[in-house]
Amino acid sequence: MGKATTTTRAQESTNAIERLYITMRHLFNRGFYKPTGVSGESIKNALLLLSPEIYGSIAEEKAEINGLIYVLERLPEGIEQCRYINLTSDEGYGKSHFKPIIPPKRRRNCYRIDEEQMNVEITRGRSDIYDILTHLTFLFVESQKICKKVLIEDTDKTIRDWHKLEMAIKKSKLSQAEKEVALIHTANILGRSFEETMEVYQKFASKENPERFLKVIYWLGKLAIEEEVTGEKRVITFSAVLRERLGHHIHGERWANTIKEVLAKHGLLKKPIHIISANMHSVMNSLFARNALKKEFPKNDILEIYEALSSSSNADLRNKVIAVATKNGMISIDDVSGTNIDVQIFDIAKIGSKACCYELSEDIPDDEKPVIFVMDYAFGEQAYETIDELLKPYKVRKKKDVFLNIASISIMGKAGILEGGKGDLMIPSAHIFEGTADNYPFKNELCAADFEGHGLKVYEGAMVTVLGTSLQNKDILKFFNQSTWNVIGLEMEGVHYQKAIQSASKIRKSIREDVKVRYAYYASDNPLETGSTLASGGLGTTGVKPTYLITDKILDQIFNT
Repeated sequence: MGKATTTTRAQESTNAIERLYITMRHLFNRGFYKPTGVSGESIKNALLLLSPEIYGSIAEEKAEINGLIYVLERLPEGIEQCRYINLTSDEGYGKSHFKPIIPPKRRRNCYRIDEEQMNVEITRGRSDIYDILTHLTFLFVESQKICKKVLIEDTDKTIRDWHKLEMAIKKSKLSQAEKEVALIHTANILGRSFEETMEVYQKFASKENPERFLKVIYWLGKLAIEEEVTGEKRVITFSAVLRERLGHHIHGERWANTIKEVLAKHGLLKKPIHIISANMHSVMNSLFARNALKKEFPKNDILEIYEALSSSSNADLRNKVIAVATKNGMISIDDVSGTNIDVQIFDIAKIGSKACCYELSEDIPDDEKPVIFVMDYAFGEQAYETIDELLKPYKVRKKKDVFLNIASISIMGKAGILEGGKGDLMIPSAHIFEGTADNYPFKNELCAADFEGHGLKVYEGAMVTVLGTSLQNKDILKFFNQSTWNVIGLEMEGVHYQKAIQSASKIRKSIREDVKVRYAYYASDNPLETGSTLASGGLGTTGVKPTYLITDKILDQIFNT
């Protein structure tokens, strides 16, 4: 009986996700929508039915504080003050006087056009749009909760708590006593304790904007109240250029062409190229840090070195490693295409033997020595756009196309785990695309045995590529984990990488058919555990050990191929 109920709830949640995406795509084609209009209500109701883990108490009367922090870290500062939100393509705002606002946890350029409008650049495909729209829907739900709490029924008058918050906002600076009084009133509005409210206030506060939390709550409530009283609704629009460009790989093609030009300029196109999708520090540090920092770390404790390099206070150490890497031929390509994916290229033939922490057989001639190509993380569907374009031949005007010598493609990164905890490892054997019949089994060059004996739990099995991390709920994830799918985790890019790799190697034949593929992830969260979702905060130093362990195994295989 219990099983049938769980399955039914999982099916309801799956239907809610499907409805969300169909509605979002319809609204994108239409060009605009009002969040409190009929279409906006449809998205809101589907999100409330789904009640994703990351948004915590979104379906309850009280405000969801951790979800609010998570969302606002991924949206531009000040968006809560804007009645008009316009999603655009890269339309040249960078050449204007407007200063880009970049959210701390999502690399996207946003521009505050005036007091009422925020323009958000979409350069990473549909995943970016879904991500923003679900976050905005969360904000609108929370703002309506505030409005419902402070607006006296059947009047246009507000409660005393709201007046007191408004008075605090109008002051240029608050004393400790005034701040605490404002937080007491805010706590009452949010249905949260004073202690919880004070804690989240401190998380939002910065030197430049100490009262940011109070301002966020005020503006969320203010726009919702005005909507209710005056009928002046908030509007989300999609620019004509964005609607025309979406799905055409404009940014991915520009990104890939720049990279191929650099590879051609340095004579690297014919060399065996090993692509690694990772962060912009772990490969470089693994190659050079131990030798570069011998004086600073005479004991050569690898974990100690990597933890020190991960600390924000150790810029001097990082700069020393970067200097050694640059001296030994590292080529850095900062992105100007709009993909927000930077690149590092390491030609192993140019690395001095005493600089590199890995050894390559002396029998290999220089023109056959590997090139390691590191690209920063893609976002969702953007993984297909970038890798698909990169694996195409290099087109030289009036000359024969040059096919790249791609020897291996390695994907590492963070993912949600369905059993186990933060920092544990997942080695996928297949990727399942959520909401479709698309499954991508593959031969993974990495296996669980590679990581045994390092004090971390390792799980091997299928992984789900989800349409958005902010839409996951326990019922769907339990179904994937406990049914015969035996899914170990979830992430956003695996299927998209596989689709590009398999079409390039098996259909287009633009790269070798036996290209080696490696996938490994470490757990950033466990969405099945309350308090362990992404909204619970970052990994801190917990992520250092698995990051470098995966990097080491990938590099070890490349150097010993």
